[in-house]
Amino acid sequence: MTLVGKRLVHVFTVSDSLIFVRDQLRASLAAGMQVSVVSSEGPLLRKLARELPVEVFAVEMPRRLGPMDDLAAAQAIFRIISKLQPHIVHAHTPKGGLLGSLAAHAARVPVRIYQMRGLPHVTQQGAMRALLMTTERIACRAATHVLCEGYSLRNVAVTEGLVAGPKATVLLHGSNGVDCQMRFVPNRETRTRERLAQGFSPEEVVFLFVGRLVRDKGVGELLHSFVSLRKGHPLVRLVIVGPLEERDALGPHEKALLTAQGVEHVGYQSDVVRFYSAADVVVLPSHREGFPNVPLEAAAMGLPVITTNAVGCVDAVDPGVTGFQVPVNNVAALTTTMRAYATDPALRDRHGLAGRAWVERNFEMNAMTTAVLGFYSRALEENEGTVDADP
Repeated sequence: MTLVGKRLVHVFTVSDSLIFVRDQLRASLAAGMQVSVVSSEGPLLRKLARELPVEVFAVEMPRRLGPMDDLAAAQAIFRIISKLQPHIVHAHTPKGGLLGSLAAHAARVPVRIYQMRGLPHVTQQGAMRALLMTTERIACRAATHVLCEGYSLRNVAVTEGLVAGPKATVLLHGSNGVDCQMRFVPNRETRTRERLAQGFSPEEVVFLFVGRLVRDKGVGELLHSFVSLRKGHPLVRLVIVGPLEERDALGPHEKALLTAQGVEHVGYQSDVVRFYSAADVVVLPSHREGFPNVPLEAAAMGLPVITTNAVGCVDAVDPGVTGFQVPVNNVAALTTTMRAYATDPALRDRHGLAGRAWVERNFEMNAMTTAVLGFYSRALEENEGTVDADP
């Protein structure tokens, strides 16, 4: 089915997440779609409106659980959707996915896509775990289609009864795709310049973390592993790119280690490519993910990756080929693996070259945007003139 003239609304919890779909938005506009975006207020929402001919709507959606706030947000999203009368609502992230899918169902939107970008309940216990699983089930039932970012994520969602198998789809090999042609491209001259600018000598081995500084990202384990590694290898450095957050915050001891010898915390950075250019190894010891972009971006830059065997992370590394996986929350294993890379430049080069080829083959951005548009077209054909029963 042609997409020309079709109305598409994306719903995100926070505007920072819009970075995941910028290329998809451009492709949707190029296909002739009319595109709108709903998210909490933020600089990226307004930046998007300046850069692309999309209509944006700010609706406050706090990440914390709050029934009254969530009800108000759902009502606001419902009013926007009712006014726009879109053919497709594509809702992302747990809170945006839940509220967007429910509002779209209430507004009788024919195609309601919930993109499952992670499952917060996997690191929770007791009543909180049960509550988070319930909200995921509701979001999945309110949607006509559920897009899972990776195969391990889909397996968990189906196995735990959050979504029926036939309703859950993974496009291509998963992820959001990576721009291997224009943005994430290794360059020897750029690498030399960036290492000099960031103060790294040729002999130093630079480990890099990119992401939010929270416990679920394994930042605490990374800091402890690095401090242990540096005792025997003084020519290692650790650069941490990302903001400290209050939700799931690091403990006082971990925060203190951000100023340890050899550690440099540079905060949030809009341009992460320059840090990839200067690094030797990227580390993401996360406890859970949907499908993390950082390992793919790193691999596209020709860098080896250390991650964990957590949901989502297992899809983002080819173990022993493009990097290594270690058990979740295992400081000893992480330290050993970091040491292997620190002492073996040939291993770093071999895994980095393999990673670049792997990403080009499986996760190229243009292929993913084409797959998303094809999914939209098929979903419209399947659901034309129909509305699901109440969730």
